[in-house]
Parts: sequence; structure tokens; C-alpha cells
Amino acid sequence: MDKGREMIELFDNEKVEHKRHSSKGNQLKWKRDDIWYKADYLGYEGLAEVIVSQLLSHSDLKDDEYVLYTPIRIKAGNAIYNGAESRDFLKPGSQLITLERLYKTIYGRSLHEEIFHIHGIENRIEYLVSRVKECTELADFGTYLNRLLTIDALFLNEDRHMHNIAVIKKSDGSFDYCPIFDNGGALLSDTSMDYPMNMGIYEMIPTVKAKTVSDSFDEQLDASEKLYGYNLKFSFNNSDIEKAVQAADIYEADIRERVITVLREQRRKYPYLF
Repeated sequence: MDKGREMIELFDNEKVEHKRHSSKGNQLKWKRDDIWYKADYLGYEGLAEVIVSQLLSHSDLKDDEYVLYTPIRIKAGNAIYNGAESRDFLKPGSQLITLERLYKTIYGRSLHEEIFHIHGIENRIEYLVSRVKECTELADFGTYLNRLLTIDALFLNEDRHMHNIAVIKKSDGSFDYCPIFDNGGALLSDTSMDYPMNMGIYEMIPTVKAKTVSDSFDEQLDASEKLYGYNLKFSFNNSDIEKAVQAADIYEADIRERVITVLREQRRKYPYLF
């Protein structure tokens, strides 16, 4: 991937329609060779992908446990978009299966609906983890889920639902953990609908809702920590935040400053993660 490239032209025959859904609709996506391209849809999703992935490099995660994104401008037809590019992490013969699809295939019911019929957040998490382990034999899925919920709370990713958590089914039929990806719903990126640029950052942050097993980031994170412990630490500081964000200069300065402010506030809120 040429990180110095500022723009790429993509064509209709490279466009990919996905069955995985965001809660707010689907971004335009293309694939060329082994590179995925995603265009911003509601705001600055590409910047959110880039910055979250770069800050995950300042964590306990190994390089193959998360997807690294870089910013890119995309020309498609007569339109030009900001967005992000990333390398395809699936090996030949492997497929990505969302938890919703996995559960529906095996049990014939909606996992999302089952989860939210259960009383108590800890009970919901235990049910989710036990069913995934039953279906996949992934023994440490509780640890994996705790890491996801930690990332979502720190970066305010509002789009982590059962259509947006996945496992990998390998060519031999066994399952593996999916690298952490799809954080475009983080950092107040939806400027078109819920978090417009003219609203106050500190007023908006408390209004962001989680979607995994609760609408509260803190409640679902606390419950997962109680069940599975603390499984992710970060080492980035405010200087690392500014350096990463300012480097993504295809985005306007006011957007970059907003993201820096959000990240500094979230880092201040969760000191025990550092």
C-alpha cells in the first residue's frame, strides 16, 4: 500500500455490496487486489478508522490483532470522497461471519433479540460468550469481547452490534478470532445526523450510546471486566494523539481539532487503561 498516495480512482466493477450492516446504513466500499477502500458516508468515518487503528498500535495488541487503516481520497465517477484504505486480512478459503449470522444459521433466531430479552448486563454477556464458544470453540472469546468493549468505551464507537462483531471461519471449518476493525462509528464521526460540527463536544460525548449488550459504554465495560478481567492497556499520550490526527491532513483542521479534543477527554476519563 502506497501510504504517500493522496487519491485513487475506483470504478463500479470494484464496488462491493456487503450484507453486514451499520446501524446507520452502509458506506460505499470497493476492493482492488487485496486492498479495501471505504468512503466517508455520514461525516469523517475514515478519520475515525485511521486514528483508532493507529492508537491501537500503542496498546497490548499484537500487529495481527487489529487492522491498520490509512487515509485516502477516493475518486468514483464524478464524486470525490475522503475515506480509508486497509489490507484484506482474510486468507484464501476463509470467510468472515458475523455473530448475528452465525447464531441465526445454527439456532434459527436473532442473537440481537435474544440478548436484549435477557435481564442484566452480566447475564447478557455470559450468554453471548457461552453461545459463541459453543458455536466456534473459541475458548477465550470473553477476553476478546472485553477488549472490544474497552476499545468502544475509550473511542466512543457507537456501532458495535451483532452484525458488526465477527469471527473467521477457516478453510478447514475451524474458527479464529477476527482482527479488530470497523471503528468508523467512533469519535463522534457522524456529523450529518447525531453529532453536527456546530454542537459542543462536551455536551455530545455523554449522549453517545453503545449497542452491544447495553446502551451504556461504562455499564457493559464494567460487567465484562467483572467477568473476564482487564485485558487491554494503552500507552499513547496527548502528544501521540496530536501527531496521529494532524498527519491525516486530507481532513479539515476543525475536524482534526475536534477529534483531538474528544481523544484527550476520553483518555482523561479512563486513566486506568493507561
